[in-house]
Amino acid sequence: MTRQARKRNARQLVILTGLSGSGKGSVLNTFEDLGFYCVDNLPVALIPTFSELYGDSAGEIERAALLVDAREGEQIDRLPGIYRKLTSEHSATLVFVEASDEALMRRFSETRRPHPIGSDYSIAEGIRAERSRMVPIRRLADVIIDTTKFNVHELRQFIIDRFQNPGRRPLLVSVVSFGFRYGIPADADLVFDVRFLPNPHFVSRLRPFSGKDPRVARYIRSFPQTGEFLRRIESLLAYLIPHYIAEGKSYLTVALGCTGGRHRSVTLAEVIRRSLQKKGYSTKVVHRDLDKTTA
Repeated sequence: MTRQARKRNARQLVILTGLSGSGKGSVLNTFEDLGFYCVDNLPVALIPTFSELYGDSAGEIERAALLVDAREGEQIDRLPGIYRKLTSEHSATLVFVEASDEALMRRFSETRRPHPIGSDYSIAEGIRAERSRMVPIRRLADVIIDTTKFNVHELRQFIIDRFQNPGRRPLLVSVVSFGFRYGIPADADLVFDVRFLPNPHFVSRLRPFSGKDPRVARYIRSFPQTGEFLRRIESLLAYLIPHYIAEGKSYLTVALGCTGGRHRSVTLAEVIRRSLQKKGYSTKVVHRDLDKTTA
């Protein structure tokens, strides 16, 4: 492959859009850090003009990201037609950033900013109106990013993983240990009950320690049913995760629960997190109830 051909293949044009308050600005900043030529609040009508200039730049601008959103008012309704025409002539990626209504409400409350869709709307009404307006655009999106569960660093890493390596479709897997006595995590996508395993709580020499302690981990893993459970769970996740990625899911929470969230679920969460990490997935582990006092 010639140098010019490699440059053509490396070129990326991203149209970034989504809901107000969802973190589009943070995403655009990350694109800029990756070396993209970034334009914030580009009028929708100018996208074809920019695309022509981008195509004629002879490699001077190899990667570009254009942010368009509700600040455009009714003009944003033209984006689906413009994007369809654009992709019939050039290669481009439409990235749609969103979050849950609850997360958006909280973020607007924290910043005390009005919703850009209009001063005649309350924040809740603005969110609903904008979400409804953006439905046709969301349907066209190549990448949908739900930032509800991302912190700023995780969102940044997701963008880097996805667009620094265009062939990758990343998923951040959060493996959570919890105690059923404190309730199931509300944000869990998959929940596994590990209370069928022998409980170190009833072994006096192990009770003071958590599932992160090697002695507790060895005890839990010494039983054949533990190994069988791990093999089955790892096989299930190996099957499910590529399908979640194909459906555009960007964040998956796998929750494992025991009685108090201190021993069995902690050990298994650590094992599963390491297994997923070895397979190349971005992971983090959260021990929700590890430090809670037990009766």
